[in-house]
Amino acid sequence: MQIKIVHGDAVTPHIADLARLRIAVFRAFPYLYEGSEDYEASYLATYAKSPESLFVLALDGDRIVGASTGVPMTDASGEFKAPFIDAGIDPQTVFYFGESVLLDSYRGRGLGVRFFEEREAYARRLGRFDWCAFCAVERPADHPLRPAGYVPLDAFWGKRGYEKRADLRTMLSWQDIGEAEETEKPMTFWLKPAL
Repeated sequence: MQIKIVHGDAVTPHIADLARLRIAVFRAFPYLYEGSEDYEASYLATYAKSPESLFVLALDGDRIVGASTGVPMTDASGEFKAPFIDAGIDPQTVFYFGESVLLDSYRGRGLGVRFFEEREAYARRLGRFDWCAFCAVERPADHPLRPAGYVPLDAFWGKRGYEKRADLRTMLSWQDIGEAEETEKPMTFWLKPAL
């Protein structure tokens, strides 16, 4: 296993692989994402446009098996910034963690912890952020596709020092597996002081 760090448009050669990885991982509960490589490539290109974006790539040989992203909140799209503006938190003070995706067979090896460590260290090095933040989808406990024994990542995130902020929420739309069209999903932010 190797960890590779890239910034801005240096990720461009990896976008197709990252798009496929995101679709594969996000098909599972709680995201249940149908996915489109074209949409994913477009989404990842927005991160590539930010010179201060961060991509933490986990490679097994030459194959990307996991990735984690981050970007100054000012470079994120409006639906991510709006809850902070509404709450009186200046987006310039927030470093946003886009997502962490890792193939099932590579879990339990400390890569999830490493993804958080790398993103937090990078936000500190940039030296102008008060907060690290990410958001996670909220699914009802009785969702019909919730696997038996499913354990949400709340305890893992809490152990990393993140606090769930019910006052910071947004809505994102995507097509669930088995749905004919996109529907909105509630997303709740988790925050941790950056320094």
